[in-house]
Amino acid sequence: MGWRYVFFRAGYEFTRKTGLQKRKYPTNPPVEHFISLENWKKNTPVFFFDSRETISFEKALSKSLEEETERILNGYLKFFSAFEINVEKNIDWKKNPQSNYRYPENQHWTEVVDYSKDTGDIKFVWEPSRFSFLYTIVRNDYHNNQDHSDWVINKILDWIEKNPINEGPNYKCSQEISLRVMNWTFSLYFYKNTNALTEENFSKIIHSIYWQLKHVCSNISFSRISVRNNHAITETLMLYIGGLLFPFFPESKKGKEKGKNWFEEEIAYQIYEDGTYLQFSMNYHRVVIQLLTWAIRLSDIHNEKFKNIVYERAYKSLNFLYQCQEEGNGNLPNYGSNDGALFFKLSDADYRDYRPQLDALHQILCNQPLYEKSYEDALWYLNDNLNNSRKAYPLIKKNFGIMKFPVGGFYLIREPETFTFIRCGKYKDRPAQADNLHIDIWHKGMNICPDGGSYQYNTDAKLLKYFMGTESHNTVMLDDYDQMLKGFRFVWLNWSQAIEANLIENEGYYEFEGAVSCFTYLNPQIVHKRIIRKYKNKPEWIITDHIKNKPNNVCIRQLWHYFTSDSITISIENQKDTNIYDSESWYSGYYGGKIKNFQTAVVCKNDIVVTKLIIK
Repeated sequence: MGWRYVFFRAGYEFTRKTGLQKRKYPTNPPVEHFISLENWKKNTPVFFFDSRETISFEKALSKSLEEETERILNGYLKFFSAFEINVEKNIDWKKNPQSNYRYPENQHWTEVVDYSKDTGDIKFVWEPSRFSFLYTIVRNDYHNNQDHSDWVINKILDWIEKNPINEGPNYKCSQEISLRVMNWTFSLYFYKNTNALTEENFSKIIHSIYWQLKHVCSNISFSRISVRNNHAITETLMLYIGGLLFPFFPESKKGKEKGKNWFEEEIAYQIYEDGTYLQFSMNYHRVVIQLLTWAIRLSDIHNEKFKNIVYERAYKSLNFLYQCQEEGNGNLPNYGSNDGALFFKLSDADYRDYRPQLDALHQILCNQPLYEKSYEDALWYLNDNLNNSRKAYPLIKKNFGIMKFPVGGFYLIREPETFTFIRCGKYKDRPAQADNLHIDIWHKGMNICPDGGSYQYNTDAKLLKYFMGTESHNTVMLDDYDQMLKGFRFVWLNWSQAIEANLIENEGYYEFEGAVSCFTYLNPQIVHKRIIRKYKNKPEWIITDHIKNKPNNVCIRQLWHYFTSDSITISIENQKDTNIYDSESWYSGYYGGKIKNFQTAVVCKNDIVVTKLIIK
């Protein structure tokens, strides 16, 4: 990670453990008065909309939306866009509903333990405190002509009362703080004229927002040096948005300038020139798409502009994700870290359906929809008014044949009925999963050979090894050895790195050939070379794996994962000393949940294994 990272983390941990950080993050700070409710209403900075009364797109009365709202009001929240948990009407904001662990009162956030068997996965605590569920309430109230503003304001006030400034687990992560403020802000604008928003309530909310923004600003170096992924993009954007929408805070102007500059730097660093993303995760890339939607749209309506690289990388990101998408259901490969993040859900579409989010940013950049069907997300952001002076980018169209994204290390083969997704890349930032040379196979819109997913970031060692390791991917292991050596928590050592990769089209087939350095903790000279031949207009693939310089005492384990045993035929092509073993494995399409699927291992004592896959 580099010496800058090492020195920063050493200093950071020293100041945290010695208690010096507490001085930067006071608890129970004195209440300051920044602006009256009346003045805020008269001089409200421009947002996606001014209030619910000014929103003009067509309403669509929805019984299902009304029922979902009722379940939220009764204490049933959807976690990670996957499953409901009854958190009861009076949410305990510091309790983990999965482990039942409750964080102590009056504990400074720097003392909070977020990774232990007792606490469980802290993301189960953070999920309600993001307040993403407010979008369901807001959408219901708009479409069904209802008013739950009193409930919304009271929930925000309850959180403020139960989570004193800089105390408890909900101040542990600055990204969570940023998302909470963004979601509160969206709701404040929508319910701007409600009687529930009294002077006293408004003052409490603004006071909390002010100190949460100060926390993000004070801790920004952690995300920009120690983490430097979608967290840094979220937090730098929040500083910019804070300056736009809360100009009455003393630090707003300075925070806005810094936030904008840092946001531009993070976009340029994290999104590669071919549109791929340094976290190598479809879901985290969508997170960035949503953040870019907020950033570009708000800057447009405030008549501000980012550096050109922000728009270029946003456009290329859209193109990469769209080329990886099955347009019939909106799904993408379940590739990379997937923690269920969907911060701003503004439609009824399923979490795995990326169309609403891609369409919203596409309309902002290109002035036209990406799909034949329109999605509600764009309506909330645009409110029938683009209002920008930027150039419009060309409409993105689906490509067929071969596509190469060599900077990020992704290679695609798309035909009318099949889609082949191949990973072969290098890392300049820490990898999350040991999955180089993974292949995803799709047929008629169905993911026949999928990536196993992520499940949970804090679970038992066996499941962590399976989902984060090589086992859950369609690539090769040596016995039970992962491609990289597992370190503590999210850390991998001996990173696998692509050496070469190419994808060509021949008369009757497409052929990918790639090689990676991996298993170097067993032998520094080990190289995995994979050749994938895809026959044109046939659901047939021949995969050749050659492990050079492997130890003689270990076997190649070529792994294949699929949902039903009658969907695929896996056969060995003229290989001696090679056997096929079937076993159960796991698939996690949504964070925190897993289902059983099938795994076939082609085990070979020699250096080369050749396998043929046919979709039935």
